[in-house]
Amino acid sequence: MVKSTGTGLYEELPLHSPVAGGPSRSNLRVAVNAVALLSPLTGIGQYVRALMIELEKGSAVSVNYFYAATWSRQFRAKPAPLNVSRLRPLIAKFVPKAYEISRWLQQNRFEKGLRSWRADVYHEPNFLAFRFDGPTVLTVHDLSWIRFPDTHPPERVRAMNRLFEPSLRRADRIITDSTFVKQELVDVFGVDASTVHDIHLAADATFHPRTSVETSIFLRTRDLEHGAYWLVLGTLEPRKNLHVAIEAFSALPQAVREKCPLVLVGMVGWKMGPLLPKIHAMERAGELRQLGYLTQEHLKLVVAGAKALLFPSVYEGFGLPLVEAMQCGIPVLAAEASSFPEVLGTAGLLFQSGDADALRDLMVQVFDDTLLRERLSVQGLDRARSFSWQKTAQQTLDVYRLAAA
Repeated sequence: MVKSTGTGLYEELPLHSPVAGGPSRSNLRVAVNAVALLSPLTGIGQYVRALMIELEKGSAVSVNYFYAATWSRQFRAKPAPLNVSRLRPLIAKFVPKAYEISRWLQQNRFEKGLRSWRADVYHEPNFLAFRFDGPTVLTVHDLSWIRFPDTHPPERVRAMNRLFEPSLRRADRIITDSTFVKQELVDVFGVDASTVHDIHLAADATFHPRTSVETSIFLRTRDLEHGAYWLVLGTLEPRKNLHVAIEAFSALPQAVREKCPLVLVGMVGWKMGPLLPKIHAMERAGELRQLGYLTQEHLKLVVAGAKALLFPSVYEGFGLPLVEAMQCGIPVLAAEASSFPEVLGTAGLLFQSGDADALRDLMVQVFDDTLLRERLSVQGLDRARSFSWQKTAQQTLDVYRLAAA
């Protein structure tokens, strides 16, 4: 299991499964690629962390984790410091074929580790499966590099185009985060729908409604007031359509902008240069706060203290921030795109993707109408109860068993 250190990092603790003498053969032996746990935890890292914590609560599985160069029977969810993770793009830029070399070395280590610990099933939670001569379960979170290639760095698109389909064809069972992505796989790659299992994600239990007393200490350090800011959450990159939120906010009456600034939470990603001058100008005017990457300890407070979550992204396989906000009782204003209607149901407000004017109009409604905010809060809390990591883990375990059989 994982224990919080209070700094957003997680220390390594023994798992339930016994190490001495190997696991009981009544347990399903599962090999998991856990490399996503070694970086600051964004979407896929959160998925791996939450899923494995839940699976390890029972005795149905015995897990061996692959950490790029080593295997471990312990859950080592201790992200690298943020400044270390930022070195990776520089390495990729200046070292020829850095990704290919890294992938070859990891494949070698992957195979070597499994010679002494034979897995019943291998779960690859991050698109690109290693070669494995046993049953493979592959999680596919989205097809964004195909649907919106211009929102990814060209080298990432080239790598995914080259490596993803062979990985997909090797998989015995496939997991997607939504029915939307399942249908995308059937439409684009012609996979057998009976081998694809749509399993929704969930928000961490630490996301829940909070009072201003609970949030104010941290919010004051960021010059924010509970219930008086619009929140945009996610890595700041083209696919998130951040310019739509900025345009919508900038079109609000000045009195609204002064009372309720725009808050951006997430690491600055690829191709954000053109927007940065506008962001910096809004910061100087006191209309915008850029908080960067936040640990979960602080993120849960920022989400719970927002007026509403703005989610203008053009494409997501699920949209975990939608559930995090609903679970905090925060209204959600999202683009009517990809998986968002499936996740929100009737609990949020949708606007046509890319339409900043439509988003502005919804923001005005939410700002002015207390009864609307209360209704969205109640409906969101009710909708959020339909998602749980316990359910996600049980459904994933069922897929492991199908693959192993």
